[in-house]
Amino acid sequence: MNRVEILWNGWRNDYVKSSNGSQGGSVFTRLINSGEPDRSVFIVHRSHTCFAVLNIYPYSTGHLLVVPYREVAATDELTSEELVDLWSVVNDGVVALRSSHAPEGFNIGINMGKPAGGSVAEHLHVHVVPRWTGDSNFMTAVAQTRTIPEALDVTYDRVKHEWPVTRDGIG
Repeated sequence: MNRVEILWNGWRNDYVKSSNGSQGGSVFTRLINSGEPDRSVFIVHRSHTCFAVLNIYPYSTGHLLVVPYREVAATDELTSEELVDLWSVVNDGVVALRSSHAPEGFNIGINMGKPAGGSVAEHLHVHVVPRWTGDSNFMTAVAQTRTIPEALDVTYDRVKHEWPVTRDGIG
């Protein structure tokens, strides 16, 4: 029988406690209202109704989250404009990541609600995860640990540089 070893990462406790919404909205709402410069919080793009931010706990290098500004829990709570904008930004993220990191594929998805795996269930967000053949290595299998080969600030610069300029000049 395989036994899962525990790697304690107490630094994630702040994140877990911060995502419960009791401190002025979700972690995404607080991020967007923080007043911090986009680069310092890894926001690579802002559109009219949503933004793209690097996941600071990524599954792989370049893991983006596309998040509506308005805090809603599900896709059917978005306006038509928000829904179209959200998927346009997801697509622009794919374009930027293809250019900046040349992944072989992508996982793109939404976890709506806690039972679906939503860690920030109160604020809808789309995961855009670049993937490469063999990118899951032995560390995940034997130590329940992910290795990310690039620092977030380097990823930020690469993705930001390749973000396409949209029809309205936002880029």
